[in-house]
Amino acid sequence: MNYAVTIYDESHLANLVAVRDAEQRVFQSLALLDTQVEFTQALKDARDFGIRYVIFGIPEDIGPRANLGKGGADEGFRAFLSKFLNYPVNDFTPVHNVLLLGEVDCSDLQAQSCDLDNSNPADLEQLRRLCAQVDARIEPVMAAVLAAGLVPIVIGGGHNNCYPLLKASATHYGSAINAINLDPHGDFRALEGRHSGNGFHYAASEGYLKNYHVIGLDQQKNNSTILATMANYGNSYTSYHDLKVIARDNIAQSVNNAKSAFTHKAPLAVELDIDAITLAPASAFNYRGFALCEAEQYVYNASKDSDVAYLHLCEAAPSQDPNGFSAGANAAGQLLSALVIAFLRAKN
Repeated sequence: MNYAVTIYDESHLANLVAVRDAEQRVFQSLALLDTQVEFTQALKDARDFGIRYVIFGIPEDIGPRANLGKGGADEGFRAFLSKFLNYPVNDFTPVHNVLLLGEVDCSDLQAQSCDLDNSNPADLEQLRRLCAQVDARIEPVMAAVLAAGLVPIVIGGGHNNCYPLLKASATHYGSAINAINLDPHGDFRALEGRHSGNGFHYAASEGYLKNYHVIGLDQQKNNSTILATMANYGNSYTSYHDLKVIARDNIAQSVNNAKSAFTHKAPLAVELDIDAITLAPASAFNYRGFALCEAEQYVYNASKDSDVAYLHLCEAAPSQDPNGFSAGANAAGQLLSALVIAFLRAKN
């Protein structure tokens, strides 16, 4: 089988990293895949050598634009790498069992999408067809990582990518899986063609997603149909209003309460949309959200003591920062790195 994946070697990292005397950095500690061995076998070999977690990116912004949103989510993974790879390694940076795989190859689909205008109905329909093609490329890569006994850490890309991640996970585990999501949006828009606003709805409708809880859902940003559809599937949420206005709950309690309430026993998908974080450079820039430290608490508590199917961080879009791309890349890189480290500390 041909996998649409660009496997990184040291040459892919050369322009992203810097050596510092007497300091070991993350890029010097992460494993890279053996490109001389067949892809699925190389993943299994990595597992045998002690690797437990695999990082890969999905550099696309087709899904958000197919949801009538803005572009830039294709830039999130590179922003993450530019920061994460250069952090110093110490007892608090547990990367000894982490492999950096590379990225799902979406470059040709991105090129096809670049001149499409989502305000034009015909172009919007084409964006949604391209989004479905992105799905088809992600699912086999995700399936191969899971089949090797490894836990994926996936950096997007848009939140459309939750659908192929959930589909591959449910197929691997032989059962619908559960998901928790820090997000102002429920992403249960109509089944109107694939985009970033309906990935969880498609997954639930096709039997890949069972229990689903959204932390920080903004009731002002979800229409009544979305809320009713979520309820019809038995899904739930803790609202932004309850957490930040009434302050009757906190992130850690909400996460633990949600996990305890899940009636279906299955691995947990940990999802986080960067637009949940106040002033983060994201596809949907948000002035009304959560602090980074709260997002870290979310990832840590969702992942700790859980059988985690995967971690998915999406919608970081450096070009959407009001201060320009350079500031946005800096912010996105730091945000994503902090969240990945929160996950690794929870699991290690």
